[in-house]
Amino acid sequence: MKIKAVGAYSAKQPLEPMDITRREPRPHDVKIEIAYCGVCHSDLHQVRSEWAGTVYPCVPGHEIVGRVVAVGDQVEKYAPGDLVGVGCIVDSCKHCEECEDGLENYCDHMTGTYNSPTPDEPGHTLGGYSQQIVVHERYVLRIRHPQEHLAAVAPLLCAGITTYSPLRHWQAGPGKKVGVVGIGGLGHMGIKLAHAMGAHVVAFTTSESKREAAKALGADEVVNSRNADEMAAHLKSFDFILNTVAAPHNLDDFTTLLKRDGTMTLVGAPATPHKSPEVFNLIMKRRAIAGSMIGGIPETQEMLDFCAEHGIVADIEMIRADQINEAYERMLRGDVKYRFVIDNRTLTD
Repeated sequence: MKIKAVGAYSAKQPLEPMDITRREPRPHDVKIEIAYCGVCHSDLHQVRSEWAGTVYPCVPGHEIVGRVVAVGDQVEKYAPGDLVGVGCIVDSCKHCEECEDGLENYCDHMTGTYNSPTPDEPGHTLGGYSQQIVVHERYVLRIRHPQEHLAAVAPLLCAGITTYSPLRHWQAGPGKKVGVVGIGGLGHMGIKLAHAMGAHVVAFTTSESKREAAKALGADEVVNSRNADEMAAHLKSFDFILNTVAAPHNLDDFTTLLKRDGTMTLVGAPATPHKSPEVFNLIMKRRAIAGSMIGGIPETQEMLDFCAEHGIVADIEMIRADQINEAYERMLRGDVKYRFVIDNRTLTD
């Protein structure tokens, strides 16, 4: 079936309207009318081929929310009318250790929502900057937030799970001191989630103008990471630091803030590598630097349910489909609080 979408035909061209084809639902498929799709910084990287392997035409979007309009004859979990979401994963091998553990995000054969080879037919996946999507029910997520919050739920499908998963894995909660580096699309979710988990949350920023905003998001303290005295006051005190900054920066500034056995987890993906950290900062206190990438389907559902229970959504700015190119330029300038979300109904205008 033909539907309307917005995508890029090359790295050098702006995004533009296009028609794409979606498959008809198979026995285990769910067909979703997309209401809203979040704009992730990785969308920009992929569209502009700043990461290797972009295939064109590229239709980005992996923060998808909408309503089920049809299901295959063997679908058991969903029915037409259900509010649902689709995140960064639309397929995986289903039988490896990672898939059996519900960690499809680490499956060697994971299929991304866009720019991945389709596993059983020619072509590549096309994402949520479109009117509809058809996905196997295993990779569809139930939305329990009120419908009026649906647009602000969309960024949870990437920014939410990207920050929730490491916070859960490293056991953020009461009695733990947790740092969040960066107060952007990822960082603002990290602050909200760590606060809801009961941790003592310290936000790090290089911008004095973000101090009050970070407190409003739930930070107990805010540190200007360019202020040596403020940083020194927190030496050797953190159980866990969630580093959301994608730009290369000095990791040693933050590893020295970890307690013995503390961990800093990186979730921002820089276009160029970080400088190698000072090893003695790690070995002298058995500190660790780790990475984390989104989350598996069960954990993503857990995150959505947690957010619904605690009234957590992203802070967003709604845009029309014809404003996506402008939104990309504003993202590069840091001119967004904190996530753009496309109203997919404007794809028909």
